[in-house]
Amino acid sequence: MAFQGFVAGVLAGVAAACGVMWALKKRRPQIRGYLDLIDLTEDQRRRVELIRERFLPYVAGMRQELRARRMELADLLFATPLDRDRVKATVEVIAGLQLNLEQGVIDHIIEENGLLTPEQQRQFHQVIIDQFRGGGLGVHDVRGQR
Repeated sequence: MAFQGFVAGVLAGVAAACGVMWALKKRRPQIRGYLDLIDLTEDQRRRVELIRERFLPYVAGMRQELRARRMELADLLFATPLDRDRVKATVEVIAGLQLNLEQGVIDHIIEENGLLTPEQQRQFHQVIIDQFRGGGLGVHDVRGQR
C-alpha cells in the first residue's frame, strides 16, 4: 500500500509540474520581433504592427525559399552522377537569398529604430547586440523559426 501511495505522489507531482510549466509558457509573450523586448507606447506598437504587416510575410517567404533550396542542395549532393555545376549554382542561389534576407532584416531594424526615443534606441541597440551575438539574425533568422 505504501508503494502505491508513493507512485500516486510522484504522478501528482509530475502532473503539477507540467501544469505549472504550461501556465508559465502561456503567460510568456510570443516574440515576433526585437521591439517586443522593449516597452513601447501604444502609438509605437501600432506603428510597429504596420511595419510587421509587410516585413513578417517577407521573412516567412524567404525562410520557405531557403529551406526549399537547401533541400534541393541536399538532393544534388547525393545524386548519381554528381553534377558539380548544379551544386555550385544552387549554393549561389542560397547565398543570394541569405544576402537578401540579411539586407531585409537590416532595413527593417533601421525602420524600427526610427520610431524610438533615444533611451529606447539604446535598449534596442543592446537587444540587437544580444541577438546577433549568436552569429545569425536573431528572431528573423531561418533558425529563428524553430
